[in-house]
Amino acid sequence: MRLMSRLPRFLLVLLLLSPAGCTGPDGTIPPGSTAHDLGERTFRTYRPASLPAGRVPLVVVLHGGAGTGAQAERAYGWNATADRGGFVVAYPDGVRRSWNAGPGCCGPAARDGVDDVRFIEDVVAAVSRGAPVDPARVSVTGMSNGAMMAYRLACDSTVFTAIAPVAGTLIGDCPHPAPVSVLHVHGTADESVPWAGGPGSRNNGGTGRIPIRIDGPPITGVIASWRTAASCSSATETVDGPVTRSVANCPDGRLVELISIAGAGHEWPATTLDATAAIWRFVSSRQPV
Repeated sequence: MRLMSRLPRFLLVLLLLSPAGCTGPDGTIPPGSTAHDLGERTFRTYRPASLPAGRVPLVVVLHGGAGTGAQAERAYGWNATADRGGFVVAYPDGVRRSWNAGPGCCGPAARDGVDDVRFIEDVVAAVSRGAPVDPARVSVTGMSNGAMMAYRLACDSTVFTAIAPVAGTLIGDCPHPAPVSVLHVHGTADESVPWAGGPGSRNNGGTGRIPIRIDGPPITGVIASWRTAASCSSATETVDGPVTRSVANCPDGRLVELISIAGAGHEWPATTLDATAAIWRFVSSRQPV
């Protein structure tokens, strides 16, 4: 149940037109990295110095548990990818560094019943008013708790056309997922969100930085269930060293793909696999250009 009251639409418009909202004098999002307020919530955007003519894609990037939008902006390389690809990026902030991705997950956002689905939908609406966003090319990715939130958005929202969870899992039921393409990236040695499912460790390779213990299904089971619900065909598999790709075609040109990295832990991959580049190739190819 969603317990946090939703922002009235007229209030959202006023916020966008105020100096505390999108920074441009006419309500537009300026080039570069910008912080924004949305009621009591906050998010960041990155808009390249130049964009292609017409409407452009939007990628929403969700930080992991104990992270922030600014941390995700620094860590995952999306701004440079946006410069090359010609799209806008949004980096929402979770309540006290957490997202309400489903029953028991995660942290303060879940305990307080925060309506993060509606908040992220409102972020998309805010960015779309301030930049030439194509509503047919809006995707979401996230790390760990942010990955779980990406799944929750595919279950409870129809705003997104593709999701790309990294080192996360599906929390709770999802009987009627939206018709989205899915790319899931996961390390087989992840101890925090185990590849084989079951309770994870909070130690995170000795850092002790995981704020909650996740007990989820096997990752292959999540993907198999999603493919069944989406009426996908049988998957084809390719192996390139430690990287295995399993791809299933689904109706209306959608794909459900799983990339596993042998020996990788709870991380946003950047060496054996460049996760950011792989995700951008996936979401940009699944949506009309």
